[in-house]
Amino acid sequence: MKNIVILISGGGSNMAAIVKTAECERWQDKFDARVAAVISNKADAQGLVFARDHGISTEVLDHKGFASREAFDAALMAAIDRFEPALVVLAGFMRILTPGFVNHYEGRLLNIHPSLLPAFPGLHTHQRAIDAGCKFAGATVHQVTAELDHGPILAQAVVPVLPGDDEHTLAARVLTQEHLIYPRAVVQLLQKR
Repeated sequence: MKNIVILISGGGSNMAAIVKTAECERWQDKFDARVAAVISNKADAQGLVFARDHGISTEVLDHKGFASREAFDAALMAAIDRFEPALVVLAGFMRILTPGFVNHYEGRLLNIHPSLLPAFPGLHTHQRAIDAGCKFAGATVHQVTAELDHGPILAQAVVPVLPGDDEHTLAARVLTQEHLIYPRAVVQLLQKR
């Protein structure tokens, strides 16, 4: 069985999109794959409720309880590795990961970023796209490397920036596309493994 472990920090809408797609498309039968666990660094992350309701193992590992980023990442790796993951998927996991963590999951670690990378890595992407006068924005699924938001691109979706858009309306439009491209990118990697 190819286990997928998803890391979240909040509502987990991308995680939910992956779980729903896995159920609807019967990944267990087609790819011998399943979402085995959802792990959050925040106990109040609403995505944990969705995961539990779908029979997925959940765990909370609060980063504030660790003396260093390296100590947290070591504990997180131990929690993830119990599931022997084929893929580790970041879905709104709001932590910058150490190079040791990234290297440990090299080729198996995915993230989605709300911009058309390489444009606008980091935070506040929607406002930055509006401020720059972009006519288009979007989302990028990429493999994670030690350099923030710079791994090989697996999928992108483009949306128009409309007159009168603010960061919230643009973010909502981009998010609908994230929910479509992220599950597809996961499937592409599953088929390669």
